[in-house]
Amino acid sequence: MNFLKSVFFALALPVVAVGIWWVVAGDGGNFFVPPPGEILERFFATWFGERFFVDVVPSVARLVAGLLLAVIGGVALGVLIGTTPALRDFLEPLLEFFRAIPAAVLLPILMLFLGPTDLLKVVLIFIGCLWPILLNTVEGVRSVDEVMTATARTYRISGWSRMRYLVLPSASPRIIAGVRQSLSVGLILMVISEMFASSSGIGYSIIQFQRMFAIADMWAGILLLGLIGVLLFVVFGFLERRILNWYFGLREVTNGS
Repeated sequence: MNFLKSVFFALALPVVAVGIWWVVAGDGGNFFVPPPGEILERFFATWFGERFFVDVVPSVARLVAGLLLAVIGGVALGVLIGTTPALRDFLEPLLEFFRAIPAAVLLPILMLFLGPTDLLKVVLIFIGCLWPILLNTVEGVRSVDEVMTATARTYRISGWSRMRYLVLPSASPRIIAGVRQSLSVGLILMVISEMFASSSGIGYSIIQFQRMFAIADMWAGILLLGLIGVLLFVVFGFLERRILNWYFGLREVTNGS
């Protein structure tokens, strides 16, 4: 019953919005805003053929590669900086400086060094996704309960054991929050890098459709990006429930008491 309720709340608004669009657009629609039926037809015709392997799969592969590298690098650096107060104080102004720079503006610089390659796109996604994960990890490590830290020190729990059983579990909600923020950042950077420095990919195809005035195909590409974003968050939500099972259980107990 709860599952059906969740599905209803997830689909009700999109179905109503598309229905209103369908009725307002009518049969002909506007040249720049085609009716949903035409977009849906072009969606299946465009993306479920050769383009799926030429454009969709490489785009998703670059996104996943950049995200994974950002998770590994952000958590490792975040733990190192968070557990070393002197290093944290020394680097904090520099971290805030680089966080304020949009990763998209680094695209021209990266093109000079890496050229319009797949490595360029992965590096750009990595840089953009790194900061939310890194800074959330630092804050998560900083917020470890001092009583528990003192208890671990009393029982002489140190090194990897302290990291595994105290620091990482305590910081994991903030780390997961950082990864969640980086998902949308990574998707945006994937599209931007493909629009300006690629000869394949979803972003490249969308900009080509726009230049050829294939408006329905362009909207179909935007629809595909939205669906990839939804799929990413669904998969991430599934993993989040598994990784933070203890956290959600503790929160339910606390709220129920």
